Amino acid sequence: MAVHTPAGQRVTQQQLESVLWSAANALRGPVDPADFKSYVFPVMFFKWISDSFNHEKARAVADFGQDLTAEIEADYHTFTIPDKCHWADVHSTAVNVGVKLSTTLQRIQQANPKTLAGVFGDVNWANKDRLPEPALTALLDAFHAVRLDPDSVDGDVLGAAYEYLLREFAEASGRKAGEFFTPRHVVHLLVRILDPRSGDSIADPACGSGGMLVETVGAVQAAGGDPRTLRLNGQEINLTTAAIAKMNLYLHGLEDFRVVRGDTFREPKLLTGSGLEKFDVVIANPPFSLQNWGADAWAKDPYGRVICGLPPAKNGDYAWIQHMVSTMRPDTGRVGVVMPHGVLFRGGKEAAIRQCLIENDTLEAVIGLPSNLFYSTSIPVCLLIFRASKPAERRGKVLFVDASARFAAGKNQNTMSDEDIEVIDVAYKRGQDIDGENGLSLRLVNLAEIADNDFDLNIGRYIKGETVAEANVEEALLAYREARERLTAAEAVLDEKLKAAGFDA
Repeated sequence: MAVHTPAGQRVTQQQLESVLWSAANALRGPVDPADFKSYVFPVMFFKWISDSFNHEKARAVADFGQDLTAEIEADYHTFTIPDKCHWADVHSTAVNVGVKLSTTLQRIQQANPKTLAGVFGDVNWANKDRLPEPALTALLDAFHAVRLDPDSVDGDVLGAAYEYLLREFAEASGRKAGEFFTPRHVVHLLVRILDPRSGDSIADPACGSGGMLVETVGAVQAAGGDPRTLRLNGQEINLTTAAIAKMNLYLHGLEDFRVVRGDTFREPKLLTGSGLEKFDVVIANPPFSLQNWGADAWAKDPYGRVICGLPPAKNGDYAWIQHMVSTMRPDTGRVGVVMPHGVLFRGGKEAAIRQCLIENDTLEAVIGLPSNLFYSTSIPVCLLIFRASKPAERRGKVLFVDASARFAAGKNQNTMSDEDIEVIDVAYKRGQDIDGENGLSLRLVNLAEIADNDFDLNIGRYIKGETVAEANVEEALLAYREARERLTAAEAVLDEKLKAAGFDA
C-alpha cells in the first residue's frame, strides 16, 4: 500500500520503512537482491534533494516575497538543481524514463561538483534489459507520494530508515553484504570504545556505507558534545559503495565531510601535502584476508606504512593494521579495527609484524567477540585497539577481553544487546578482572609474558575458560582452512613449473 503524506504531516519511521521496502519490492525479479541498494538509494536521495530544494525555495519566497532574486534564493539552497531536473520532471516522463533519469542525475552532479560528484553511483538507468521500464516506474511511484523535505521527515528518522534498508539488503544479499555493511551493534561497540570527542578528526580507510562515521557523530552528540566540530573522512574502493556512504552522511544531516573513492593501499587519498594525514580516531572493518592487495607497491611504500614489515602478498590483514596505525596522531591517536582471529596467531611474516607492533607498545587491547555476528563470515572476530599514548597503568601491558559469550542467538546472525555492549565497554575502560562474571573475562598481561609465548596473542593463552576453548576451535578451523588454501596455491605453482620443465602431471 502506498504511503501518502500531505503537506504539514510528519512521516513516521514505520511509514518511511514501508516506502523503502515497497521500493525494493519493485525491483524483485529483474534485479538481484545484492544490487537493490544501487538502485533504491540513488532514487531516494534524488527525491530527498528535490523535496528539500522545493522546501528551501518556499522559505525564500516567504521571507522575501516579490523582492526575491535568484542570487538571494541561491543562498537558501544546499544543492543546485538545474531546470527540468526536479523529481516531478522525471516522474511525469512517460517514455524512456531511464534516459530521463540518467540525464537528470548527471546534470545534478555536474551542477554540484564539490559536493555531489559521483554520489549517484554508476547504474545504467537507460538499460531496459537490466531494468525494465515498468520496474523503474514502480520504483519511482514508491517514493512519489511521500514527502522527504525537512518539514515532513526528521534527519534522524531518515537516517534510521536508511540504516533499516541497509540491514534488510544485507540480509537479502548474504555474504556479499560484508563488502558494505557492518552490523550496527558492532559499530556501536567499537565507537564506544574509541570515545570520539568534539573537535576530533575521524578516518575510516575502508568506509563502506559510512556507518562508522555516522556512529561517531551520534556518540559525540549523546555525550553532550558538538558533532559539528568533528572532521569526518572516509575512503572506499567501490564506486557504488562510496556513493552510498556520501548519501548516508547527507541523509543523517551531515554536510562537512570528505569521502573519497580509491584503493587505500595503492592510492591513499586522505593526505596532507604529499604525506598521510594523521587523525585522532582511525576506525574500520576492512575486508578480511584480502588477496592481491598490492604488496609489490608496498615494498617501497612512499607513505611510510611498512612500520613493522611487509605483509604476505595473499593476505592484507596486517597491511590494514599498519596503515591505520601509521595514520593515527602521535599524541591523541587511537585505532580500532575489526579483524579475524588469525591475526593473533598466524606465523611467517605476520608473526614478525605482530611482534614489532607489540614491542612498540601501542597495542592496548585485544577483545574477542562472539561468532556469527557478520553477514560475510560466521567465524569469530576480534577488535584490536591501539593508542599512540597508552595510560600509565597500561604501558608495557595488553588487555585481553573474552566477550565471546556476550550475544543473543539469532536466526541468521547473532547479535549483541545494549547491555552486552555496555558490559564490554566498561570492562575495557576499567580494565578490571571480573573473570567469570556476566559471561565475560578479562586480564591485563605484561609484555614479558606475551614475549614468553612468542608474541602469540591468542586470547586462550591468557584467559582460560570454556567460552575461549570454544572460540579456539573456530580459530583452529580457520588456521586449517588458510593452511589448506596455501597448500593448494603452492601445488598449483609446482604443477605449472613441472609442466614448463616438460614433466606431465
